[in-house]
Amino acid sequence: MSPLLATWLLLAISVACEVLGNVALRYADGFTRPIAAAAAVTCFLASVWLMSITMRKIELGVTYAVWAAGSTAITACVGVGLYDESLTGSKVAGVALVVLGVIVLSSGAG
Repeated sequence: MSPLLATWLLLAISVACEVLGNVALRYADGFTRPIAAAAAVTCFLASVWLMSITMRKIELGVTYAVWAAGSTAITACVGVGLYDESLTGSKVAGVALVVLGVIVLSSGAG
């Protein structure tokens, strides 16, 4: 595997950690449930650590945009799929615009 491909894989794992942290945070109930709270903190720390490693090879702006947009889009899908959160046209359009913005930003990376 090429070093750049490995870096993108690390970024994907970082996004997954962020999403898992968000799910754990939902169960932490304002940090009154210690196991869920510890899981959330651990996932968030892992996510930021992995993202910082990816910045060795991928530009800061692209790294953060992919991380933030990826975790936002996936978390929104998890909310709809697992927790019966509403799925409106404006939510779909918003997520689509975020993803489109990342694509445009990434295409201009040098």
